[in-house]
Formats: sequence, C-alpha cells, structure tokens
Amino acid sequence: MSTNQELEEQREKILQKGDLPSHIAIIMDGNGRWARERNKPRVFGHREGVRSVKQITRECGRLGIDVLTLYTFSVENWSRPEEEVSALMSLLVSTVKEEVEELNKNNVQLSLIGRIQDLPEKSRKALLDGVEKTKDNSGLNLNLALSYGGRQEILDGVKEIVSKVKSDEIAVDEIDEDLFSNHLYTSELPDPDLLVRTSGELRLSNFLLWQMAYTEIYVTETYWPDFREMELFDALNDYLQRERRFGKTSEQLD
Repeated sequence: MSTNQELEEQREKILQKGDLPSHIAIIMDGNGRWARERNKPRVFGHREGVRSVKQITRECGRLGIDVLTLYTFSVENWSRPEEEVSALMSLLVSTVKEEVEELNKNNVQLSLIGRIQDLPEKSRKALLDGVEKTKDNSGLNLNLALSYGGRQEILDGVKEIVSKVKSDEIAVDEIDEDLFSNHLYTSELPDPDLLVRTSGELRLSNFLLWQMAYTEIYVTETYWPDFREMELFDALNDYLQRERRFGKTSEQLD
C-alpha cells in the first residue's frame, strides 16, 4: 500500500506533465475473480470494488478531471443470478445514500446514463435523489452507466431521431455526427479521452461504442478491487506518452 507522501509525489508529477484527459471511462472488471481467489462470494468482491470507486473518484477530483464514467451495470448483467443482481442493487442504494454527503463535500456532481427506468424503484429513487442533491456541484462529474448498453443507446438515439423526422422536427439532410451525438445518453458530455479496463480482458463489452471512436485504451491485469490511486497514475502516465492524431499524421500536429 502506498503512503500519502508517495501518492502526493506521484500526483504532482502527473499534474506537472499537463494535458490530462478531460473524460476518463472505466470498465470495472474482475470483482468476481478477485473474490473467488479469496474463497469469498462474488458480492464480497463487489463490496471491495466500491472502495476502489471511492478512492478513484476522490483522486480524479484532486487531479481536476472533468468527467469519470464508470460502467456500473450493463444491460447484459440482468441475466446474472437473481441473488447477485439483488445484492448489487442493494449495494448501489446503500452506497449512494452513504456517499452523497461526501460527494457534496468534494463538489462532485452525480449523473446517470442508461435505461434507468429498468432499475428497481428503490434503486432508481435513491440514484435520482443523489443526482438532485449534487446537481449544483461544479467539480468532477461522476457519471454512472447503469442498465447501459452501447448498442441499445444507439438504437434509442435512432428511434428518437426517426420520430422527429416523422413529425418534421428534423429533416433527413440535417442528420450528421453532431446531431446524432446529441441524441445519445451522453449528449451533454465530451467523448472519453481514456478508457481503462481492469482484469486484462481485451474487449469493449458494449460500452460507449459510438463515443470511443478515438479514445485511448489502457488495459491492466489488475482486478478492479485492487485498482487504486497508484494504478490510476500508471494509466495516466501511459496516456500522457501517447500521440493523439485523430486521423492526422504526426507532422500535421507539429
């Protein structure tokens, strides 16, 4: 475990380099495997994963990151065992209720993307209450992707645009990338600059498929419950060594 002095030194080095990502997205993977290696139930890994969420959220706030999007629960996750889903929903409710005061203290705004209407009423109410209580905060935007799927998001956006075309609110010739982006769940957010995936898996898992066209991807073998400040610094150091060309050549960027 790193000392406060070590964390402070690494934080200062990161900040001195500048050009940090505005928006970091994280696929928090490996809770179940982390628990299994300790002969514990999967929910034990999810609980420890919440500790990582708290620390990474706090650190992103310190670094001045604008948006942190966490892939919290996918549309595919509904097919997991009912006992695990129920435990996850309960954990979500208790965590949000416990952390609202801390979020306000640190000027963090909570936001949500996904088919929030599919969540159990108790979970949905707790989350929306957290969003309401933190809506005036101007620091880090902690954006939770819940009952989220990238393909589903795109389909929802298409349906909304088609409806507006039918009602003559939008002309077909007006449809471009900007207009389409404005009909996605993330319409008020910048696209992610950096995607972090824990546990070593090499796939996007239906996460922010449209938005990550030019996102830098960082994969670590570390399970999410073990991903803390130093692991975030490793990801950021790797990101800061990248040359983001967006289809251009290196010479065009000079």
